[in-house]
Amino acid sequence: MTAQPIVTVVQHHPAEGPGVIAQWAQARGLPLQVFRADLGQLPPTDNAPVILLGGPYESKAGPEWLESERQWLQACVNEGAGVFAICLGSQLLSLSLGGNVSRMERPETGWTPVTFSDGKTLKVLQWHEDTFDLPPGAQLLASSAQCQHQMYSAGPRRFGLQFHPEWNQASVTELNAHFADESPLPRGEPDEQAFAQVAQWFYVTLDQWWVACR
Repeated sequence: MTAQPIVTVVQHHPAEGPGVIAQWAQARGLPLQVFRADLGQLPPTDNAPVILLGGPYESKAGPEWLESERQWLQACVNEGAGVFAICLGSQLLSLSLGGNVSRMERPETGWTPVTFSDGKTLKVLQWHEDTFDLPPGAQLLASSAQCQHQMYSAGPRRFGLQFHPEWNQASVTELNAHFADESPLPRGEPDEQAFAQVAQWFYVTLDQWWVACR
C-alpha cells in the first residue's frame, strides 16, 4: 500500500505560519507537517515536494541555521525535489538554482497589484526588501510596478513567489501583533474580497503544483 502523501512546509519565523496553505491541505484531505528551520528542524534530504515560507532574514546571510537550510535545499534540488517557495523561500530557491538575490531601492509592502504573463492581475500582500534574479532557464510568471520578478517557474514542479498568497487575515493580525510598529501591513477592517480572490488563485496554483509533484 502506498503511503498517504504529506504536505511538508518549512517555516522560518514563529509569526509566519502556513496560513492558507493549511486550509488548502485540509480541504484536500492532505496531512500537513511543519518543520521550524529556525529551531533546527528540517525535513529529510530527498526528492519529496516541499513548501518554503518567508521570514525576516537575508537569504545570503542570516543566522547559522539558515546556512544549514541553504545546504539542505541545495541537496534536495540536486535530488530533483519539487519546491513551492514564498518570499525568503523564493530567494533561497533562486540561489539554489544558480540565480542571485539583491536589495531593492525601497521595500515593497502592503496590498500591491501584480500582473501575470497572461495579462491577468491580482491584488496581493507584500513585505520584502530584497528581490531574486531569475535562475537560468526559469520563466517569469508575474511582475509588479516596483518589482519585476514577482513569480517564476523552473519547470512544472518548482515555483518562486515574492508575494504572500499564504497570508490570510489571521496571519496579518499575528504579524502586526508580533512586529508592532515595524509592520507595514494593513490594520483595521480587512479587505475580505481581496483575501478571497488570492485564496482562490492560490488553491488552483497549489493544486497544479501538487499534481505535477506526484
